[in-house]
Amino acid sequence: MSVQDSVAVQALAARLSPDFQLGVASAAFQIEGSLAAGGRGPSGWDAFVEKPGSIQDGHSPAVACDHYNRATEDVELMRTLGVDSYRFSISWPRVQPDGTGPFNSEGLDFYDRLIDQLLEAGISPMATLYHWDTPLPLEHRGGWLNRSTAERFAEYSAAAGRRFGDRVAQWVTLNEPVSVTLNGYALGVHAPGHDLLFDALPAVHHQLLAHGLAVQALRAEAVTGAVGVTNLHSPVRPATRSISDKFLAGIFDLTLNRVYADPLLLGRYPKVPLVAKPWFRSLGKVSDADLRTIHQPLDFYGLNYYYPVKVATGRGPGESPVGSTEAMLKMPFHMAAFPEYATTGFGWPVAPDHLGPLLRELKDRYGGALPPLYITESGASFPEPDHVSGPIADADRINYIASHLGHALDATAPGGIAEDVELLGYYVWTLMDNFEWAAGYSQRFGLVHVDFDTQERTPKDSYYWYQALSRARRA
Repeated sequence: MSVQDSVAVQALAARLSPDFQLGVASAAFQIEGSLAAGGRGPSGWDAFVEKPGSIQDGHSPAVACDHYNRATEDVELMRTLGVDSYRFSISWPRVQPDGTGPFNSEGLDFYDRLIDQLLEAGISPMATLYHWDTPLPLEHRGGWLNRSTAERFAEYSAAAGRRFGDRVAQWVTLNEPVSVTLNGYALGVHAPGHDLLFDALPAVHHQLLAHGLAVQALRAEAVTGAVGVTNLHSPVRPATRSISDKFLAGIFDLTLNRVYADPLLLGRYPKVPLVAKPWFRSLGKVSDADLRTIHQPLDFYGLNYYYPVKVATGRGPGESPVGSTEAMLKMPFHMAAFPEYATTGFGWPVAPDHLGPLLRELKDRYGGALPPLYITESGASFPEPDHVSGPIADADRINYIASHLGHALDATAPGGIAEDVELLGYYVWTLMDNFEWAAGYSQRFGLVHVDFDTQERTPKDSYYWYQALSRARRA
């Protein structure tokens, strides 16, 4: 039986409400290429990839998927796929090369064309304003450790709202501020490559402030679309029932989840246990005015879910979710494995059964302050060849998407564990294989295979499965 005719596809489609959005997601730096074309300025990531050993196998994002020149082809892939929505990011250094001052007309024109092509294809645009590509001049001034970056981001957001605000259906201010802080400023495995550990926390506050200022800027421009934010959330579990494992798991939950969502949704930072206060000292004293700015009314909240986290007491392997890091060896805890689960190409546990409890935890924690949710990223990398002659039989990816979407629908259905959570849509990460940050081209997440030598796009079986799901729900 082909994936298009699968009974499982029909059953899953029947559970989707008519207005539930099926989408795909991407990020500008990972797909666009043409890093020096069209007036685009360098980003912090462009500087980071030049550091020896920073990117696996020395891979370069200079071409990536060449989406800057192939956007028409990629929109046609999405039109044929049949998705309702495309979540893309606007490259800040492409539209404002210095992060301040003049805007680049060629960059703005590129996104104008992309948005118009999406609308012509019947695809709703969801635009992310920041997906990790800080303009390099701002990075040189401290990046997200510098409060002024938040103010510059607001100016850029206002310009994007003026230019595209009549056509973008949903705006995401920031993508995964936790990943920017943790991987970029605390552990040093992503740009800008700082290993400050808990002294990276000012980057949290400045990103959240940037979000609040951006929401205000977008609404001042009277954009017609909904406004929200997206963050990675992982349920954090102690490795054992020991007091120390439970305590350290709670601290990591604060660091990974609550220090972002509490200010966004409740207007305050979470209380830190007295013994852990020295770790959080670099947040300093936060003004009530800043918290009011951060705590903006939101139309939706974006959830990126990939894996649960298990915390064990004591120094262990210096592993972060995205690679080895010496900085983790300095901490009194380490990430423990989930041996009961299969893993992705990245080594992440495939644990869809943790998604429902995560939704329940978010609703219990934030109650009526939790806006309607989109799952704005969900997907997996698996080992695949660099060159193909036809569709890849990626059954593991199909099972991953089906199980995660199915668990999300189970949890939020009447009688489900999170039935009081309003779930609006699900976005697969990602449309096509791309430059996967520090992993270079070694991790393939796409529904579409990309040959990075020829730029040939080849839909995988998962593409046709997702296409069948989209068609079945409309039948």
